[in-house]
Amino acid sequence: MSKPAPYLRLHREHPELAEAYERFASAAHEAGPLSERERRLVKLALALAAGSEGATHSHTRQALEAGIGVEDVRHVAFLAATTLGFPAMMKGLSWIEDVTVEG
Repeated sequence: MSKPAPYLRLHREHPELAEAYERFASAAHEAGPLSERERRLVKLALALAAGSEGATHSHTRQALEAGIGVEDVRHVAFLAATTLGFPAMMKGLSWIEDVTVEG
């Protein structure tokens, strides 16, 4: 998986910080009973709810790499409509399509 340039720079300039973050993220990922599929979809939903374009791109890529289908990933955005609102859903869907639609 290709990582964003700022993250790679952080890794080069402050490897101890990046490695500590990665250990923490791994521990959180494994801390409960959710399946890999469920965790990936929840992380994508959280990224959408936070309004984070970068995290949405990242979690969309990770979901696809975990074998989750494009239609499943898009469904996460559709579900956001009634909680976050239609404009937020469309924004999130466009970020998902940045990753899933070839330009």
